[in-house]
Amino acid sequence: MVESYFPIEKLLEKLGSFAYEELLLFCGVKNDLQKLKETLTTVKSVVLDAEEKQIHNHRLSDWLGKLKDACYDAEDVLDEFEVEDLRRKVMKQRSIGRKFRNFFGSSNPIAFCFRMGHQIKKMRERFDEIAKLRGEFNLIERLDDHRRVGHKEREPTHSFVLSSDIIGRDKDREKIIELLMQTSDGESETVSVVPIVGLGGLGKTALAKLVYNDQRVEEHFELKIWICVSEDFDERQIMTKIIKSITGQNQGDLNTQQLQRILRDRLNSKRYLLVMDDVWNEDPEAWRKLKSLLLGGANGSKILVTTRSRKVASIMGRRGGTTGYNLQGLPFEDCLSLFMKCAFKEVRDKHPNLVKIGEEIVKKCGGIPLAVRTLGSLLYDSTDEHFWENVRDNEIWQLEQKESGILPILRLSYDQLPPHLKQCVAYCSIFPKDYQFDSYSLVQFWMAHGLLQSHNKKEDLEDIGMRYLKELVSRSFFQDLTFEMFGREVLFFKMHDLMHDLALLVAKDEFLVVNSDCQSIPKSARHLSFATANASRNNFSSFLFDLGRKTSQSFVESCISKSQFLRVLDLSGSAIEVCPREIGNLKHMRYLNLSKNYKIKKLPKSICELQSLQTLDLEGCLELEELPKDIRYLVNLRMLVLTTKQKSLQESGIRSLGSLRCLTICDCRDLEHLFEEIDQLSVLRTLSIVRCPRLISLPPAIKYLSSLENLHLVWCESLDLNLNVEMEGEGSHHDRKNTRPHLRRVFIKEITQLLELPQWLLQCCTDSLQSLVIADCPNFMALPGSLKDLEALETLTIVGCPKLSSLPEDMHHVTTLKSLLIRGCPALSELCEPPIGEVIIRYGFFFFNKHTTLFCYVYQTKT
Repeated sequence: MVESYFPIEKLLEKLGSFAYEELLLFCGVKNDLQKLKETLTTVKSVVLDAEEKQIHNHRLSDWLGKLKDACYDAEDVLDEFEVEDLRRKVMKQRSIGRKFRNFFGSSNPIAFCFRMGHQIKKMRERFDEIAKLRGEFNLIERLDDHRRVGHKEREPTHSFVLSSDIIGRDKDREKIIELLMQTSDGESETVSVVPIVGLGGLGKTALAKLVYNDQRVEEHFELKIWICVSEDFDERQIMTKIIKSITGQNQGDLNTQQLQRILRDRLNSKRYLLVMDDVWNEDPEAWRKLKSLLLGGANGSKILVTTRSRKVASIMGRRGGTTGYNLQGLPFEDCLSLFMKCAFKEVRDKHPNLVKIGEEIVKKCGGIPLAVRTLGSLLYDSTDEHFWENVRDNEIWQLEQKESGILPILRLSYDQLPPHLKQCVAYCSIFPKDYQFDSYSLVQFWMAHGLLQSHNKKEDLEDIGMRYLKELVSRSFFQDLTFEMFGREVLFFKMHDLMHDLALLVAKDEFLVVNSDCQSIPKSARHLSFATANASRNNFSSFLFDLGRKTSQSFVESCISKSQFLRVLDLSGSAIEVCPREIGNLKHMRYLNLSKNYKIKKLPKSICELQSLQTLDLEGCLELEELPKDIRYLVNLRMLVLTTKQKSLQESGIRSLGSLRCLTICDCRDLEHLFEEIDQLSVLRTLSIVRCPRLISLPPAIKYLSSLENLHLVWCESLDLNLNVEMEGEGSHHDRKNTRPHLRRVFIKEITQLLELPQWLLQCCTDSLQSLVIADCPNFMALPGSLKDLEALETLTIVGCPKLSSLPEDMHHVTTLKSLLIRGCPALSELCEPPIGEVIIRYGFFFFNKHTTLFCYVYQTKT
């Protein structure tokens, strides 16, 4: 059984937030909600026990299902308070007449309080009934320890292996042995660490066994030790295991001091190899204490670690080691050989049809040896083609497996996650397999569903989301990472098919990918991804319309009209021609993606009624004539990606979006002017302007954007970066001389008018700029002498600037610089001798000073 995420924690967080206090008092429902909070807290204490026991009790499973549904419905009700709070803020901006009309409408304060009081009373009664039923199941209150509930550790591993059983790891073995044989001369410590990092089931332990039993390793090390660590990283336990591996005797009855003395005596002046298999500990202090006990060996001693976590590898390999050997999946041919070995009892040539089906089964294993073994063993000695086809056509999570199978092994990674990350993993299941995620969109998707927990008011939700994402990357939940800095800095990645299967198993029927009209949608479904289906209910939170395929206009309208609690709507690339005006009824909407809908000409005015909206993506809406003027009423909007046919954005209302963190203006072929009061975007952190060929200038007030950290200017051939100070109108803040951006990253590409970096830009980042990229600017001639004043600059990249002929003489004063790349600058390369073929010239001496050792390369192809 896989321990699932549970929404009760998120509900309690809402009930306890300060944001609700004023509205709760105003509506007179605070007492009811206080009683509800007490009931939920009581129920929460037994949920962990119930989740573990439900596999043996269907009634208990039903009880948990009712509790989860009630939590989701309660969240929808409480969300009404947030919607009302935002509506009030907007009303303050509107005319008195409009307020008067609203008072006599359905949204007036008295009607709202009456309606909410009734709903909250019903909600409290519903939870009271659920809470009463818990007494029937003899549930035990459990501590909120996510690492223990439902968690079954792997069986302890051993060092024995038959080399013939391991297929396709010869190159990896050679590389690991090479790392182990390296001497550590010059290192301050006698022992170094070599971590092997990778997804569960990838074969890390098998590779470690191959290395451990290799004759060269046997001859190189005086002492070899193998221990399986797993979850418990207790210093005393590990010492006991090490001593037992050396002596064959269990010393568990000795105290810590006695164990330390025996360990030091056994390791004293010996060059040893210690294999620590299956390490999960991410506490640097626990590792530091243990490592201090392991330093008594001879120089050249090694610790070989297997782990699923890059964070573990970084902690253990930080000093005197490597940050990790990232083990990759097996090639298809090796996987196929392994599968045939596991699946066939007799000669496979007798079953050509099965071999063909087997090849398709192997593809779904994604290079994971344990998955290949699991499915191969499942088919062992079976010649029933229908059975083989069933294994091929079903998701792996739907197939019965032993505890040593692939999903139980991957489950360990999931069980180790804290609850908030478990929710994030589950929500990824709504996307199809092999879907390419990008960091911006996924973080906004999580944010829209309230999955990002903020405990520090100074930390933006976007930063919290990136922290969650990096944590999941570190734990091998995502793969195929690529980083692009094109208009904005984006991390692209995928979820391994088997991890997606795990997410589907965890999400069960709450997240559903619908593939046909006849597919039934269970009552428990809350999030749908589909192309054609009849969504007849109205309590969905997410609609993803097959992520880019053509979708029926009438079907979209039908879904919108029936889904009042919708928080996420992704219609990207769906080829709709009109955005339905009914979309304005979706008051709970946080995320709306209309990108790549090339035929949309107008947005309905009702879209400006979505006060909860956080993300609006209109990228690639090439026929969009203009934004609705009331866009300024989207008071909660944090991210706007815009493509429009407008010549000017001065009257667009964007300047009034006071919550905006990220603004991307792209593919605006007619755009000539932005808007002068851009400094009103007081919390804007990222500004990207991409492929706007007629844009003439930036508004002078840009130098007052106090929160701006990232500036990306790409393919704007008419753009002059020198600010026209005379354009600053009376509305500008002339008195804000001390208010300026603290830019950290500047990316400039294909800006034809750029001759040199403007002074205002340099003044915006003197003490903050970390990365500067100038690419494909044909008229860029020189870096400023004031480059030395950039106190934080770490990365400088100049590519494709043919007129750049010199570098500042005092660049060696940029003591923070770690990386300098100059490529495609022929005028500068004339200084680089000898000009022979593909020249790579190191200017190490030029940038070497007492503060920094910098390796700098200038690349230039000579013809």
